[in-house]
Amino acid sequence: MEKSCSLLVHFDKGTPALANEIKEALEGNDVPAKIDAMKNAIMLLLNGETLPQLFITIVRYVLPSEDHTVQKLLLFYLEIIDKTDGKGRVLPEMILICQNLRNNLQHPNEYIRGVTLRFLCRLNETEIIEPLIPSIISNLEHRHPYVRRNAILAVMSIYNLPQGEQLLVDAPETIERFLSTEQDPSAKRNAFLMLFNCAQDRAINYLLTNVDRVSDWGELMQMVVLELIRKVCRTNKAEKGKYIKIIISLLNAPSAAVVYECAGTLVSLSSAPTAIRAAANTYCQLLLSQSDNNVKLIVLDRLSELKSSHRDIMVDMIMDVLRALSSPNLDIRRKTLDIVLELITPRNVNEVVLTLKKEVVKTQSGELEKNGEYRQMLIQAIHSCAIKFPEVASTVVHLLMDFLGDNNVASAMDVVIFVREIIETNSKLRVSIITRLLDTFYQIRAARVCSCALWIIGEYSLSLSEVESALATIKQCLGDLPFFSISEDEEAADSSKKVQQATSITVSSRRPAILADGTYATQSAASETAFSPPAVVQGSLATGNLRSLLLTGDFFLGAVVACTLAKLILRLEEVQPSKIEVNKASSNALLIMVSMLQLGQSSVLPHPIDNDSYDRIVLCIRLLCNTGDAVRKIWLKSCRESFVKMLSDKQLRETEENKAKAQISHSQPDDLIDFYHLKSRKGMSQLELEDEVQDDLKRATGEFVKDAYDANKLNRIIQLTGFSDPVYAEAYVTVHHYDIVLDVTVINRTKETLQNLCLELATMGDLKLVERPQNYTLAPESSKQIKANIKVSSTETGVIFGNIVYETSNVLERTVVVLNDIHIDIMDYISPAVCSDTAFRTMWAEFEWENKVAVNTTITNEKEFLDHIIKSTNMKCLTASSALEGDCGFLAANLYAKSVFGEDALVNVSVEKQADGKLNGYIRIRSKTQGIALSLGDKITLKQKGGS
Repeated sequence: MEKSCSLLVHFDKGTPALANEIKEALEGNDVPAKIDAMKNAIMLLLNGETLPQLFITIVRYVLPSEDHTVQKLLLFYLEIIDKTDGKGRVLPEMILICQNLRNNLQHPNEYIRGVTLRFLCRLNETEIIEPLIPSIISNLEHRHPYVRRNAILAVMSIYNLPQGEQLLVDAPETIERFLSTEQDPSAKRNAFLMLFNCAQDRAINYLLTNVDRVSDWGELMQMVVLELIRKVCRTNKAEKGKYIKIIISLLNAPSAAVVYECAGTLVSLSSAPTAIRAAANTYCQLLLSQSDNNVKLIVLDRLSELKSSHRDIMVDMIMDVLRALSSPNLDIRRKTLDIVLELITPRNVNEVVLTLKKEVVKTQSGELEKNGEYRQMLIQAIHSCAIKFPEVASTVVHLLMDFLGDNNVASAMDVVIFVREIIETNSKLRVSIITRLLDTFYQIRAARVCSCALWIIGEYSLSLSEVESALATIKQCLGDLPFFSISEDEEAADSSKKVQQATSITVSSRRPAILADGTYATQSAASETAFSPPAVVQGSLATGNLRSLLLTGDFFLGAVVACTLAKLILRLEEVQPSKIEVNKASSNALLIMVSMLQLGQSSVLPHPIDNDSYDRIVLCIRLLCNTGDAVRKIWLKSCRESFVKMLSDKQLRETEENKAKAQISHSQPDDLIDFYHLKSRKGMSQLELEDEVQDDLKRATGEFVKDAYDANKLNRIIQLTGFSDPVYAEAYVTVHHYDIVLDVTVINRTKETLQNLCLELATMGDLKLVERPQNYTLAPESSKQIKANIKVSSTETGVIFGNIVYETSNVLERTVVVLNDIHIDIMDYISPAVCSDTAFRTMWAEFEWENKVAVNTTITNEKEFLDHIIKSTNMKCLTASSALEGDCGFLAANLYAKSVFGEDALVNVSVEKQADGKLNGYIRIRSKTQGIALSLGDKITLKQKGGS
């Protein structure tokens, strides 16, 4: 941190070597002992030791050594010792080193010459370098390429020194001549790099002279060429056309790295459709040809960026992108599907869905462990396609219904939710879906999937044959009644006294679950997972899935069965002319409901029926015994109407989000319009012409205009010292993804020169200083811009504090000005994000850190309080606005955000209005890491009062 260092070596501080031991080893003739002693000396020096007495020993006993390793270690030693005194003058003993370096540069062994030239690249003292210049220049003509390439690097680093241009006056001409005759690819690359850094015009001249041979140059050289093109085109946009031709020629290079850089350079420099198409094609080829998963992910990120800015061109690439699904990695598949879903159009939707169907079928046969998760992703993708383009639903819905009995519950849930939406939005498929659902119902393994499927059956079985078939299917899946015999009940009652405790542990692990509104409910583990045939009570897969699930104690499913039966009987009354048949079916349904109640109150199961399920089943029994027209309307119409409203709300939300995403750029009223057909085409290729037109379009739509005087910048300026302090300082804080840049302006308010002025900073939280700013001298009433970089490693509130230290010429002691603290706000790292309700609940159950904040506010309206929390925390409300309407005195909502580090932040707001008009309740924050939960909690506590 104190001074720059080009050498880092791991050092075990446990056993430091003593200086006199090192000295003895260096004075001996044993080469391995000398090597170890030199290594120890270097490590001690790197860790702060000075060892002044060693220098003469090394000059006497190490300099003459002919061993290559010793010579290399000697150069490392010379690199890290102080070569100047306190006033910056070169120490006189360094003259001894100078002669040795000259001898090395004329050594017959090319390795010694090469490592010495490499050492000179890291030397800053011109007094030592100046006598060596002729030797360095002569090494440019050495027979061995290793020496030549290091000689070029030495010339470049010396030329870049403050007095470098005086030391090597004609270096650019020398290197240009060298470049024209050199054959070694690495030496050529280094020479071109030197011209690029030190004499850019010469580099451009060389490139344009040899433009036809660029594609034959080596990979390293081509990378430097691309860097040069990027630099030139940024400063001189008019020259872009001829360079883009060079980039296009390099797109066929054999090196994947060069091709990738070419595509990136093309996209950054040009908006011409031909150029973008070439870049997209290149990325797609890399996606298929590269086996490294990290490379694939990076390329997918680039394609995603192209999709945002050039969607029309990317639409044609959709099938090429889809080929990336052949990779077994789930992250790659997820990213691929995300890109593809945003590129779907009526023209390509059938092709995409066909590919996705093939992938779904493949997941059945493969034995990969992640197949279930991949299948779930594919089902969600197909669902999304079918909602956007209803005409494809008929081709996929029946295939997906085969997966209703999938062992992966999440995947089966996605299928049943898809079916529920399609049957409502696509009325032509209603009959075939109901028939297929009744045929495959017995295969369903999970209680949640059963519940949703029963709701579909109850709502959409309309004809007589469908209703009768539905009743028969449910009856078959429930098996014979009753669910238990009286003798079993008595046995269970006796045995339960002995093993009640053990049974309750093994059969049903009950834990709180989160309902859609964010409230808690008790849920048995059986409803979460696919069941296995229960061993505790009778009933197996052969006797029906509903029976087996009921016998595990899932009475919520029992209540759903009762509601479905009630709906079916009410529908049967409308479509069945025979009263006898209706009464028969009604009595069968009542028998099933009563049997479920009996099972719930018996001792056969370890837990009795819960009150909610009991009340719902009793309500269904009463309904069938006494039906009124108003109640019939509620059961047969209102449920469907509320579902239709939910779907339309969802669609409306998506439409609004799409509108918000569409960027609207406006041009000024007096902007010039450049007409494509009136443009001069003299000497321009089609690509150059396209590029010009695209630039004009961007200018006309305001995409080139960047607001330099952003008012938000002023909000980020923090005053660090007072106006009456001798030194005034203020900082402009910029938060990038993984680092914070402090741009500190320091102004000397006094009439004296401030010497050794230093900005000393320290941090608290997960922040780390990258470097310590150096010392400066400030003239009277002058100012200085000092930059400090701070790395951020997690999403939590951090504090930067410190002081400014300086000396004045007439006072010996140092003056310290303490700075105000800079608080880094968590809001800079988190941004609103969207996830499905299922994903939210899954994460809520998994995340271990919870911060519970009690509501304490002066706001009296629940909706207003929620809006205030959303605004303060920069989060997205996942709960539909229709669910928050009305005035019931209670509100529950889920909020979600993602940090720049990929962390998820989940918030559940539950508030209730008290009799005195005040709001009461809790805000729960959950996350995977402690920092984000605590920081968000502090932010909410601070902001929830209202107002600011």
